Amino acid sequence: MSKTLPDLFFQAQISGSFVHLIKNRKMASIRSRFTWLSLYAVSMAFLESAVVVYLRELYYPNGFAFPLVNMQGVVAVTEVLREAATMLMLLSVAVIAGKTARHRLAWFIYCFAVWDIFYYVFLVALLHWPESWLTWDILFLIPVAWTGPVLAPIVVSVSMIALAVVMLTRRSDPVRFPVRRISLLIGAGAVLVFVSMIWDFSVYMTRQASVASIFNVDRLDNMLSVYVPHHFPWLIFIAGMLCITAAITTFYRNTFPST
Repeated sequence: MSKTLPDLFFQAQISGSFVHLIKNRKMASIRSRFTWLSLYAVSMAFLESAVVVYLRELYYPNGFAFPLVNMQGVVAVTEVLREAATMLMLLSVAVIAGKTARHRLAWFIYCFAVWDIFYYVFLVALLHWPESWLTWDILFLIPVAWTGPVLAPIVVSVSMIALAVVMLTRRSDPVRFPVRRISLLIGAGAVLVFVSMIWDFSVYMTRQASVASIFNVDRLDNMLSVYVPHHFPWLIFIAGMLCITAAITTFYRNTFPST
C-alpha cells in the first residue's frame, strides 16, 4: 500500500527529530568530555608546577636562571622519567575519552595544550615567574634539551586547542576531506617548531662535542650545566606556525563549509 503525503511528512518529522536527538546527545557527550578532560589537564598542570616549586627550592633558592644545576644520579633519571610519565598519563585519558583514532589524537592534543598553558599560569601564581613572555625556559629534555621563550610554547598550545576543537566537531563528508594536504601541513609545521626549540642547544652541543653526545648522559648533563641559551630561531618557528595555521584553516573550511 502506497503511503499518503501526511504519512510521509510524519515519517520525515520523526526521522528528523531522531537525527536531531542523536546530534544533541553527541554534542552533550563532547561538552561533558571537554569539561572533565579540562579539569584533568588543569590538575595535571598544578602537579607539574608543584614539582617545579620543589625543585627550585632545592636547586635554585635564589631564583631560576641558566645554566641549569647539574642534577646527579637518581634525581636526574627521575626527572626524565617523570616527563615521560606525564605524556603517558595525558595519552591514556585521551585514549579512554576518544572512540576513534582521530578523536583520541584530538583529545591528547587538547589535554596537552591545556596542561601546558595552565602550567605557566600556576608558576606565575606560585613563583611569580616568568617575568615576561620572552623569559627563557627549559621546555623538555627528551631527546635533547628544548629551550625557548615562554611565548613560544603558549602560542603552540593555543593553536593545538584550535586544532583539537575543529577535529572534534568535524561534520564534513570524509570522502571530500583533504586529509593528505592537512597531514602534510601539520607534519611540516610540527617538524619546524620542534627544530626551532632544539636549535639553540643542538648548535651548542655540536660545537662543544658532537651529535653522538645525545647518547652519553653524563656528557649531556655536563653540557647542560654550563649552557646558557641566547638565540631563538623565530623565523623557523613562525614558518612552522604558519603551516599549522594553514592546516587548521583548511580543516575548518572543510568542516564547516559555507552555505
